[in-house]
Amino acid sequence: MEDKTIIQLYWARSSEAIPATDAKYGAQCRGLSARILQNSEDAEECVNDTWFRAWNTMPPQFPSSLRAYLLKIVRNLSIDRWRAERSQKRGGGAAELVLELEDCLPPAPSAEEVTEARAAAEVIDRWLAELEVEDRVIFLKRYWYGMTVKEIARQFSCTQSHMAKRLFRLRNSLRTTLEREGVVL
Repeated sequence: MEDKTIIQLYWARSSEAIPATDAKYGAQCRGLSARILQNSEDAEECVNDTWFRAWNTMPPQFPSSLRAYLLKIVRNLSIDRWRAERSQKRGGGAAELVLELEDCLPPAPSAEEVTEARAAAEVIDRWLAELEVEDRVIFLKRYWYGMTVKEIARQFSCTQSHMAKRLFRLRNSLRTTLEREGVVL
């Protein structure tokens, strides 16, 4: 089913919207959430919460990309759940990702730092746009979709060591760009 048709089902408040969404995007949403949370039950709850959030936000939202809209919701819900669990205990699927990026990205902005955060986001957007397509895909697979180095290496037919080095170089490039642009790390 086409995305516009699914969105129209939400707008019509049709009970077919959720099953159609799950059929088309359920596996991707579950995979992303499971990579972040490392727990299939929690991932399933986040996916169900994603369908609920989509139901409550369409209308008024009419996303131009339903896939991106849903993946953003499930990613944010999964990260929120991971943070809540992490505040209760150590560990979790996203800990490794946070640690890898911690030395090259600025910390989360406080209310006073919103303008600086927007500037950092613009620098990161420009940096991503300047990357070769393959490097951009690798970076996003690791740090947006939370895929393991092993999974990415397998997709690109290379060793884990090679992929880890490539990601290290990308992080260094990002850090250098942020420093050159005056973004405080």
